[in-house]
Amino acid sequence: MNRSVLFVSIAFALACAASHKAHEGPHWTYEGAEGPEHWGDLDPSFKECKLGHLQSPIDIPAATLHPAHLDPIQFEYKSAPLHIVDNGHTVMVTYPPGSVMRVGAAEYEVQQLHFHMPSEETIDGKSFPLGAHIVHKDKQGHLAVVAVLFEEGPANSGLADAFGHMPGHAGKEEAPGGARIDATRLLPPQTSYFTFQGSLTTPPCTEGVTWYVLRTPATASADQIAAFAKRYPHDARPVQALGGREIRESE
Repeated sequence: MNRSVLFVSIAFALACAASHKAHEGPHWTYEGAEGPEHWGDLDPSFKECKLGHLQSPIDIPAATLHPAHLDPIQFEYKSAPLHIVDNGHTVMVTYPPGSVMRVGAAEYEVQQLHFHMPSEETIDGKSFPLGAHIVHKDKQGHLAVVAVLFEEGPANSGLADAFGHMPGHAGKEEAPGGARIDATRLLPPQTSYFTFQGSLTTPPCTEGVTWYVLRTPATASADQIAAFAKRYPHDARPVQALGGREIRESE
């Protein structure tokens, strides 16, 4: 197996999509008998979806939180050749090595980013028309996800990079010559955040993931939101119980 194929395989595993090929791995969906309320029963490897105590996404009770002095997120994302896939659950961009974020002494490297409609995270019960999850991993294998919430407004140049090259159908991968993406362009101007411990939001719902939900929404145009809705009008897991976990808010 060459390095590029290996990299894509690792990124798929981190996305918990396992593969874009429909016949590989236990089948799950966002609706019906294989929807979120049934994920934990579809396969033994999915048991954490129903038995876990720190599941994601959550509704963030921002009105009850008090900002604290937390280390800011330092984003050091780089422009990279675009490699985009429709894996049957979302549209996902895999990222080559070299782009990192730092929070204090912790450093995480970007693995991939993908999108949910509506946003999986809510704030004081409010959802947003679109959300992006930027998935990172540190050298010890710990995962951290930055969630970007999008509200309707001016077009987002990072979304334009991705949505302008969406594959034609599920299972299709694209690496259009000359096309690039820079995850920095997805971010809002202000990057204060909420942070908590949670899980991946798709099967197998593995816990031990550190979440950073950016407090300030970015914007996406009505056309950009509609473009994703044509492909995945609903690919969001319902919010899960807080389970007594601590949620902190940066200044």
